[in-house]
Amino acid sequence: MEPMDIVGKSKEDASLPKATMTKIIKEMLPPDVRVARDAQDLLIECCVEFINLVSSESNEVCSREEKRTIAPEHVLKALEVLGFGEYIEEVYAAYEQHKLETMQDSLKGGKWSNGAEMTEEEAAAEQQRMFAEARARMNGGATAPPKQPDLNPSLES
Repeated sequence: MEPMDIVGKSKEDASLPKATMTKIIKEMLPPDVRVARDAQDLLIECCVEFINLVSSESNEVCSREEKRTIAPEHVLKALEVLGFGEYIEEVYAAYEQHKLETMQDSLKGGKWSNGAEMTEEEAAAEQQRMFAEARARMNGGATAPPKQPDLNPSLES
């Protein structure tokens, strides 16, 4: 029988994106240091286990307070309980920075907005321009106008 985590999935199902983790690992090391693939895999597994450990303890802290939603303060308390108290200040600063960035994104209208509003007419014109560019790419660079439907079927031979 496989070991199960809190949500009922096997531990093998829980993973982190390898490419992202590899990038993070390389960014943390001097440029002349290479990391063996086995060592990268081990570091990724350690990260997954750390997340499981902190999540589980956060859940216990939350349960002791008779809450149903894990809040940031539960995670910070879990780090303290698990002996990672020296990281709490840095984790809290990262959390505050994340909150600030999230708030700024929502004030700008989300991550896809450039901050400027378009009128419906401007949006329709932009959409038509983008369709024309896509048609041109699909036609191998030809910029033929879109076909108009034949409105007079009686002219057909």
